[in-house]
Amino acid sequence: MAANLPAITITVLGAGVMGRAITTLALGRGIDVALVDVSADVLAKARAEITQQLRHGRFMGAFPDTATVGTLTTSLTPTSAAGSAAVVEAITEDASLKARVLAEISGIVPAGTPLITNTSGIPVEELAKSVQRPAELAGVHFMNPAYLIEMVEVVRGPRTGDDAMAAILSLLGRLGKKTIVVRDAPGFVTSRLLHPMINEAARVVAEGTADVESVDRLMQGCLGHPTGPLRTADLIGLDNLADALRLLAERTGNSTFEPCELLLEKVRRGDLGRKTGRGFYDYEEVLR
Repeated sequence: MAANLPAITITVLGAGVMGRAITTLALGRGIDVALVDVSADVLAKARAEITQQLRHGRFMGAFPDTATVGTLTTSLTPTSAAGSAAVVEAITEDASLKARVLAEISGIVPAGTPLITNTSGIPVEELAKSVQRPAELAGVHFMNPAYLIEMVEVVRGPRTGDDAMAAILSLLGRLGKKTIVVRDAPGFVTSRLLHPMINEAARVVAEGTADVESVDRLMQGCLGHPTGPLRTADLIGLDNLADALRLLAERTGNSTFEPCELLLEKVRRGDLGRKTGRGFYDYEEVLR
C-alpha cells in the first residue's frame, strides 16, 4: 500500500468465484478485506484459492511491486461490515436473494457507506427497492478474473447519489480499474451483448454447423475475440450464464434471450465450466 493512502477495509459478501477474485484484487492492492459467506467450508476453500490467485496476480503484474498485501479476515455473519469503507455484494445472480442480502446489510452499515452490487444484469433500481438508503447503492460489473481484467462497468441507478458515485469511483481507482459509467438497464451493456452471443454460439454447435473449438477459433481469428465465446462461457460458469439469460428474457420481454437447450443440458448434468472441471471444454487436468 502506498504510504500516502489511508488503510481501509471493505466487506465482500459471498465467497464464490467472483467474491474470491474481488477479494484477491483488493488484497493485492493493499486493502484489507472481510470476506463473508454462510459456509465455513466455502470460506476455507476461498482462503486457499485467494492465496493462489495472489501469486498468480503478482506473476502477471496485476499488482504494484511496492504494494503491501492487505489482511484477509473471514466471517459467517456480516456484522463486521459496520466498520467498512464499502460493501461489495458478490453472491449468486439471483435477484430475490441479492435483494434480501442487501436489505440486511443496509440495516447494519452506517449512513454514507457505499453499497456495491456485483451483478451482471439485474437492474440496480430493482435491488434499490430493498435497501434503506437507495442513494448509496450502485452496480459494479467486475469481469472474471477481477484481479486481471482492467476495466469495469459501473452502473448508476436512477436514485444513486453523487456522494456514493464519487466514493465508488475513488475506490475503483485505488483498485487500479478503468471505469465506464452506464445507465441502469437489464444486462447493462456487456451482458446485453455478450450473453446472447454466447447463447447463439451454443446454438450453432447444437445445430451441427461447427464444433466448439471451430466456433471459438473463428471468433478469435476473424473477429478478434480474445478467448472465443464458449471458453468465455466456461469461465463465467454455465449456471450463471443461464440465470443471466433468463433474467434478460424476463426483464426485456425478448424470448430470444432464453438459454438454449444445449446450455440447459450442460447445467442439468452439472457441467458448469472451469469451476466443475467440464463445460464446453474439459478442465479436469487443471483442477487436479
